[in-house]
Amino acid sequence: MKKILLTGATGYIGKRMISVITEQGYKVICCSRDVSRFSKPSGIKDEMIEVIEVDFLKEETLKNIPDDISGAYYLMHSMSTSADYEEAERICAENFVSAMERSDCEHIIYLSGLVNQKELSKHLNSRFQVEKILQKCSVPTTVLRAGIIIGSGSASFEIIRDLVEKLPIMITPRWLDTKCQPIGIANVLDFLNFTLFKKEAYNKNFDIGCDDVLTYKEILLGFAKVRGLKRTIITLPIMTPKLSSYWLYFITSTTYSLASSLVGSMKIEVVCNKESLSEIKKITGVHPFSYEEALQRTLAKIQANEIRSSWKDSFISSRNDSSLKEFIEVPHFGCFKDTRSLKYDDREKCLDRVFSLGGKNGWYGQSLWKVRGFLDVLVGGPGLRRGRTHPSQLHEGDALDFWRVIYANREEGKLILFAEMKLPGEAWLMFKLYRGKLWQKAVFRPKGVWGRLYWFSVLPFHGIIFKGMLRRLATAQVK
Repeated sequence: MKKILLTGATGYIGKRMISVITEQGYKVICCSRDVSRFSKPSGIKDEMIEVIEVDFLKEETLKNIPDDISGAYYLMHSMSTSADYEEAERICAENFVSAMERSDCEHIIYLSGLVNQKELSKHLNSRFQVEKILQKCSVPTTVLRAGIIIGSGSASFEIIRDLVEKLPIMITPRWLDTKCQPIGIANVLDFLNFTLFKKEAYNKNFDIGCDDVLTYKEILLGFAKVRGLKRTIITLPIMTPKLSSYWLYFITSTTYSLASSLVGSMKIEVVCNKESLSEIKKITGVHPFSYEEALQRTLAKIQANEIRSSWKDSFISSRNDSSLKEFIEVPHFGCFKDTRSLKYDDREKCLDRVFSLGGKNGWYGQSLWKVRGFLDVLVGGPGLRRGRTHPSQLHEGDALDFWRVIYANREEGKLILFAEMKLPGEAWLMFKLYRGKLWQKAVFRPKGVWGRLYWFSVLPFHGIIFKGMLRRLATAQVK
């Protein structure tokens, strides 16, 4: 059985590629910087998947990559994890090439961005530099270049949805008149799948997209049409890139750093080269569906709660880029704690309520959570905007509003969340069903005097927030 190395296995594209690869009869070797963030997709046999911990910024971890791999997908990018992501992407690419040249790898596929203009944004230029590094590898490499990806949970689609559904009238920057060529996520996966081991594609790059060339304004209005919404968009030349980034940050669920990177790219026209697109269609037999059909398919998946991955669950939506394993052990010393317990009415119903917290389900209507979320956004945190990927299921590594799931075991009746809101310290929120009771514990490890002042300033509200939430979770009683 051939082994396929998959980098970025916890990312938006990577999570979806796991099933695609195994369906072809290959064993997938999933690379993750933090295996505690990885949760195996359901329905995949254990013998078809292996998870290894590899950080391509750390050369010493490359030894975990097996030598007997036949192919590899390079699906990593770091554009919103730090201001110096270009250097990080260069190092990752060079270390990846070094590892592949020592292995039995026969083919590398890299998913990049469309780079058809001489003037590139910082984000697109970084992707292009990674292309150059990978193409110097002795292993045959194919680069697939995509623009906006339309799919449930993709950053681009979520921004489009947020803008259209929240704003009946939009006063927008001039870059909404820039042309782009979108592509549905299903078509991206097909191209990635059917390009593997195609010798006609070796050492070449191809543009992938649907046949629709649209302005970003037309993209937004197209979404409004499919949703049956009447929207008015007015473009003005007065919005600087910085103002545009803040505009996206406050209206949509994106982070400011990601918004800044995207704005830089949105000023650049990203349209496929027709000959390139035609050639990869012939090689793979993939013929992308239209933008409107991509929207309809995506909205159907959302309505059916079949979102298989979301950009919010990957590292790029996190304010903390370190391993979750560092926080799995909740500290005891030097911490403030709020511990409460209450008899639950029914174990399974109580578990349902605990594992459905947040997102559209809310925090049981407590307005103080909403106020805290709003304040978090004002100081650069995620607030309550990220929501959750699935309405009732949680896995390690999932984003949950301004929390990150670091432990979720329904059978054990235990859930641990780590705070990614802006705080003068570190915070955990834990739930445990034990001996007929639901135990709820909030732990805060302050940093300096400001951390202690913060805890005592919010202490008067704990009785309202935590007592009410515990009663609602344990007994389903309305406050």
